[in-house]
Amino acid sequence: MILILLGPPGAGKGTQAKRLEEEYGLLQLSTGDMVRAAIAGGTAAGKTAKTFYDAGKLVPDDVIIAMFAERIAAPDCAKGVILDGFPRTVAQAEALDAMLARMDRRIDAVIEMKVDDEALVERIAGRFSCAKCGAAYHDRFARPRAEGICDVCGGREFKRRDDDKAETVRTRLAVYNQQTAPLLPYYKGRGVLKAVDGMAPIDDVTRSLRQAIGAARSH
Repeated sequence: MILILLGPPGAGKGTQAKRLEEEYGLLQLSTGDMVRAAIAGGTAAGKTAKTFYDAGKLVPDDVIIAMFAERIAAPDCAKGVILDGFPRTVAQAEALDAMLARMDRRIDAVIEMKVDDEALVERIAGRFSCAKCGAAYHDRFARPRAEGICDVCGGREFKRRDDDKAETVRTRLAVYNQQTAPLLPYYKGRGVLKAVDGMAPIDDVTRSLRQAIGAARSH
């Protein structure tokens, strides 16, 4: 099975991908991890990618596609893969489809994790953690029991990631909506797009993903 999870940063794709990996024996393929592994392993596509890396340039789409072809043919991908971070554009999706067709394979399901942008901003931008032990908190949903004191270690210093600032989250959402959201009508037209409520509780999202995968397998 070849599965793509779509949704903006913070929608929970990583969390759900890990659950699906364990349940179905799929392998999550992150573009960044795959590029680094191909370079380290000295594969044909890896050697080509290294020339771009060494020059400080982005690895072109055709080289990324060649890496996917190498990777999904490996024994540890026998049960299938979850694509993470690729494709990001319609042009990449078209190139990926063409490559898979040459291998007599196809995308089985593209599942959109639908979110409300402003609710997602609130969910992410409110996060902070204990600087000492890393315990996670949220301004609205999970404050320390005693204000200013970590429930776990009693620490009094907290920190927030730059990626969790509201303006940063909005910028990343805008990039997703501009560049990646056009994949939705593309995959809908190919009859493989399904959607789940990404704002639901984590376990509910997992159940919805199971149902979507089951429906894809039955076709």
